[in-house]
Amino acid sequence: MNKQISIAVFWVCRSAILVFALGGIYLLIDIELFVHLAQLSFNLPIQWHTVDSTQWYSLWLFTMSYLLIGLFGLYYLSKAFKNFASGEFFNLTNSTYLKRFSILLFAQSVVTPIHFALSSILLSLNHPTGQKLLSIALSSHELKGIILAMIFWVLSNILVESAQLQSENQQFI
Repeated sequence: MNKQISIAVFWVCRSAILVFALGGIYLLIDIELFVHLAQLSFNLPIQWHTVDSTQWYSLWLFTMSYLLIGLFGLYYLSKAFKNFASGEFFNLTNSTYLKRFSILLFAQSVVTPIHFALSSILLSLNHPTGQKLLSIALSSHELKGIILAMIFWVLSNILVESAQLQSENQQFI
């Protein structure tokens, strides 16, 4: 049962990486779709007619950089679950993969409100003086993500340290 779940998680992670990468490239090619999605997702009083193509491409690049953090996290998580499926459980390699995943999860959770704030600035650059926006949003969703990532980080540190101790103990015997 654990093997099947590990294989499923591995494929879900790898599929998500592929879908988000191809989706990001598609949104670059069809920037109008990206514009439409951004207008739907940002619930801000932006004067959309003042946003030029340079701002949209900059927002795309900024958003893809933000998403890349999560994709790298999924990559390390998939590597750990691939090893789990092959019967390698809590060795130093898997513990390190889980630690990298938790660090990247924490980084993305922290960067989420920063991404929103900087996006609001970028989209309102062409507004008249006094009407530029800086919107800061920190919801319970981001706080839960940060707390969960910190818990994973602590647990993965414990796993790394225990794998290192186990390796040292085996050298003495």
